[in-house]
Amino acid sequence: MANTGLLKRLGKMLTEDLDEIEDERVQRESQAASKDLADGAQCAKDCSRGDEAVMVGELRSVETCSRNTHSGVRAEFFDGTDTVLLKWMGRNRIPGIEPGRRITVRGRVATADGMKVVYNPAYDLHGDDD
Repeated sequence: MANTGLLKRLGKMLTEDLDEIEDERVQRESQAASKDLADGAQCAKDCSRGDEAVMVGELRSVETCSRNTHSGVRAEFFDGTDTVLLKWMGRNRIPGIEPGRRITVRGRVATADGMKVVYNPAYDLHGDDD
């Protein structure tokens, strides 16, 4: 009967939207990594404007600027529950900040254009073996 569970999971994977499967994977990994933190971490969906937050997730996209514009580095952070825009002002590139990278971020949550934003967050990059 052990195969019954496998067949259910396989059936779910075949019928479920791939984005939902990816969201669940990111959420599982983020929650597992947040348990390793001394103070724990919040889910992005539970963070509100003004909160000092610690979140674990991954970077979905990263935009860098040219040296002339000085608009900073922007990254879309996702933990499986919500998306938060990370903005590092005055930087045109940050080594290690790249799409797909797992990361822990710390900072005060703000809102801009209806989206959660953390300006100049402190961060810890997770290695491939974390």
